[in-house]
Amino acid sequence: MSSQRDSRKQLILCDCSGTQALDPAALETATGLGCSTVHTALCTREIDKAESYLQDGTVVIACKQQRHIFEELAQQIQADMPDFVDLRDRAGWSDDPASKSPKMAALAVEALLPSPAPKVRDVISQGTCLIFGQDDVCLEAATQLSETLSVTVLITGDEPPEPPQDFDIIRGQLRGATGSLGQFNLRFDALQEIVPGGRGPVQFTTPQDGARSTCDILLDLSGQPPLFPAPEKRDGYLRADPKHPPSVARAIFDAAQMVGTFEKPLYVRMEPALCAHSRAGKPACSNCLNACPTGAITSAGDYVSVDPMICAGCGACASLCPSGAISYDAPPTDDAFRRLQTLASTYRKAGGQSPRLLVHDASHGAEMIRLAARYGRGLPADVIPLSVEALASFGHAEMLAAFGAGFGAVSLILAPTSDRDTLTREAELASVIAGRDVALLDPADPDVLTETLYGASEAADIATPILPIGTRRQVARTAAKTLRSDDLIPLPKTAPYGAVVVDTEACTLCLACVSLCPSGALADNEDLPQLRFQEDACLQCGLCSNVCPESAITLEPRLNLTDAALTQIVLNEEEPFACVECGALFGVKSTIEKISEKLAGSHAMFANPEAARMIQMCDNCRIQAQYHSENNPFAGGERPRVRTTDDYFSDRKDH
Repeated sequence: MSSQRDSRKQLILCDCSGTQALDPAALETATGLGCSTVHTALCTREIDKAESYLQDGTVVIACKQQRHIFEELAQQIQADMPDFVDLRDRAGWSDDPASKSPKMAALAVEALLPSPAPKVRDVISQGTCLIFGQDDVCLEAATQLSETLSVTVLITGDEPPEPPQDFDIIRGQLRGATGSLGQFNLRFDALQEIVPGGRGPVQFTTPQDGARSTCDILLDLSGQPPLFPAPEKRDGYLRADPKHPPSVARAIFDAAQMVGTFEKPLYVRMEPALCAHSRAGKPACSNCLNACPTGAITSAGDYVSVDPMICAGCGACASLCPSGAISYDAPPTDDAFRRLQTLASTYRKAGGQSPRLLVHDASHGAEMIRLAARYGRGLPADVIPLSVEALASFGHAEMLAAFGAGFGAVSLILAPTSDRDTLTREAELASVIAGRDVALLDPADPDVLTETLYGASEAADIATPILPIGTRRQVARTAAKTLRSDDLIPLPKTAPYGAVVVDTEACTLCLACVSLCPSGALADNEDLPQLRFQEDACLQCGLCSNVCPESAITLEPRLNLTDAALTQIVLNEEEPFACVECGALFGVKSTIEKISEKLAGSHAMFANPEAARMIQMCDNCRIQAQYHSENNPFAGGERPRVRTTDDYFSDRKDH
């Protein structure tokens, strides 16, 4: 038993000068971790004990505030770097009289889940910087940056500047820019460069329109509208109000740091074959295009293309994509499902009941929780916080997975930079499917946050939690079946689940919808003229209704929880037509008869009864009839005689 205990990680506990209550026995039972005795000042007076723990083996220190101290200590003694979990701000510092041990156990186990290494791409910035805006402010900024960066200043005024010593000056109008850090492409009109020679005032070259150049960094001191959408998310593009010196100083400082090789995370993964953007020039889904704040997503024909250098990783596209063609990859979606299940199951195992989930980002939301714990009431004992990299990536599937895993309530803390439209849309969809509200919290201060959480009604979790495994659509459906007893749930218009409704009077079974359906929800029957449909595969992208020549298709947003949604049903079928020659079934009887009625005797190609009869033949018989007809379109002249060697010799003059 002792060797087994030694092989486990040890949770090092500290009550932070006696300000929180810790129960080592309860934590050890619930987490499976060995727990130390409860210390009081592990980062100061008891630092020698911390050193002893680090030397003994792999440990988990239950403190993140003093993380840097323990990391420096581990480096000094050449010990393995410890793991960390915050049990104080998120659990221990709370006015709730209920036991905090179940939540602490859940947070400790969740913190030890392995996180996949993010995929990254190297970005190289050599320090070429263009500064533009108000001339005097730009020249001063260039003077400060010229020793660090290769600076060019774009001026717009007519007054000639003093000859620069350490940076270049050009004059003109910046008409457009594309790209990001390390690869900006610029376009200028009326561009003029300084003539290097000569005496007296500075002279410029002749203005040139359509000039192009590149740079690594853009410093915008114009005070005008930004060059890019969501400018704060564009790497390498810095803006500052020229009338606010502290902002200018900050921008100058940030620009000076943007030299070298940087790692750009690849936030999303793209599967073009799954994309339902368009087919055959007909538009369908554009959710990601409409939601992307940076313009990183563009149409590329039948699918969309994501520029990884412009993508800022907000995650909205992944939440809204109905097919999974775009999925969040930093970390992957299944990582979120695994953490939700771990938090809920560990909390219940430790004796907790009806937990509530509080989702937040790693900056604004985490700071609100820290301030609420230090200066306010702290979080209630049943509210378990979950930090995510991108709040908008926590879509309706993740919300439903949380309910299905055993959380009685789900709330999200909005940040000033959150994609509120996407989160509102996804929360509304999850609320309709789950039959319980998903709260979007936008507190003005930490006290408002805690009052809202303490004042919420008691949450009711489900009796039998699910294990959230599979794609987002599969998890959403599994959770919905657990949460609802309804067979059919009507959904909002923007929902990615639903049925296809066909007007059988208008449908001619041309099957154009089948050939273009991106998900295979619509299918035909090789043996009979049928239009078949599998509801759980339908993305509600609208392509079938857009391509239908008879306008016979409409969409019905809904979630069908019966097994019928998993099988193909017949939406429309007709009697097949029998070939008048061989009797083989082909085509649709009503269509063949309608074509015969319109063309026989009234069209030049079918004026002859024999030609008109070919309309009612299958492909093989039609070819045979054409071949043996009086005016055979396949007939040719008599084949020429094959020339032999003797023929060639007979034509020679010397033979």
